[in-house]
Amino acid sequence: MPTPHNNAQKGDFAKTVLMPGDPLRARFIAETYLQKPRLVNEVRGMLAYTGTYRDQPVSVMASGMGMPSMGIYSHELFTEYDVDNIIRIGTAGAVSSSLHVRDVIMALASCTRSTYAEQFGLPCAPAAAASYALLKAADQTAQEMGIKAHIGTVLCTDTFYDESNTLAQWQKVGVLATEMESAALYYEAARAGKQALCICTISDCPLTGESASAEERQTDFHTMIRLALNCTVSL
Repeated sequence: MPTPHNNAQKGDFAKTVLMPGDPLRARFIAETYLQKPRLVNEVRGMLAYTGTYRDQPVSVMASGMGMPSMGIYSHELFTEYDVDNIIRIGTAGAVSSSLHVRDVIMALASCTRSTYAEQFGLPCAPAAAASYALLKAADQTAQEMGIKAHIGTVLCTDTFYDESNTLAQWQKVGVLATEMESAALYYEAARAGKQALCICTISDCPLTGESASAEERQTDFHTMIRLALNCTVSL
């Protein structure tokens, strides 16, 4: 049955869903890469499509920005639509000095200052970690494609305009990049007993000022998209 946020029917989603944040990027991916894509959701403008890639069913759906939005959509996909795998494909800001615009990263784990995990009633926040099977498949796919993917920890934050100015401190403890959705996705996958992975392209480097344009963020970053799609073939 449809949910308050999704008018798709049971069976409309494939077992694997790619989730960019931007609805327009979801449409771009579906129209560019999927065979016979069909629109399965447009509630609140969160476009979702299902088609095939290399004869494998795959869906792509926007998550919106931030952990609350990702938490809603990933939770419903896992629990209401029987989705088994969600791969977030989005943008991130570089924290590590070794990263540059258009570099690809895979989030092995996600640290966060968010209170999202307080709902579980635990004495401390549980680790927000990627599913090993998805990470392994993506790493192997990257190697086969000749893509240099950086694997490590990311910072998942609730604030884009942040006055704390702590990125340099996060750099000291090995954080690769900062983004806004991975921790909620990893928590929801753990709660549902499903699999999740966050793959991001560096869109800007806050500590150096290097940045991609808004148009590039919407329609570029093909390396990350092809990596995620080719990873789904092996699942």
